[in-house]
Amino acid sequence: MALRHAVMAALLEGEASGYDLSKGFDASVANFWMATPQQLYRELDRMEAAGLISARVVEQEKRPNKRLFSLTEAGLAAVRAYTAENASRPTTIRDELLVKVQSVDAGDAGAVRAAVAERLAWSRAKLARYERLRAKLLDGRTEDQHLAEAERVGPYLTLLRGMAFERENIRWSETTLRVLTARTASHG
Repeated sequence: MALRHAVMAALLEGEASGYDLSKGFDASVANFWMATPQQLYRELDRMEAAGLISARVVEQEKRPNKRLFSLTEAGLAAVRAYTAENASRPTTIRDELLVKVQSVDAGDAGAVRAAVAERLAWSRAKLARYERLRAKLLDGRTEDQHLAEAERVGPYLTLLRGMAFERENIRWSETTLRVLTARTASHG
């Protein structure tokens, strides 16, 4: 998957500025795709040049003008083509923290514990954001009601996956901290 696919998925929510997309990535698309603002702006320029998105300028007082992007018919066709592709490779994990945990027996166990504790705090905070977003999406409805009534279910389904991912990160981090703390106490 390319960044452009994630941008097109985000633009299905409607017209957005590069800034809005960057912030929105953190709240929605970030549970399955990460990008820096610089990467995002470069991709928006490439997508506009390719005719996948269009931009309109909105003049603002006391602030720089902003460009609002939306999908073109070619962009919507690209979304259809992308979703029709058969190959979706399984997720692979490239996580520096896991390399540190793998090396903990010969490394600095205290530093590794601190890194795991940081990940735990980060995952708890991210899960809390996702839970707030879920409550906002449900807006007092049950999950079944939302899924039956919502115009789009994709954002909710990917949100559920992000929540499950963070719950597993929390479970793993808590287990890892418990094991590393016990080992330090018994070998210390």
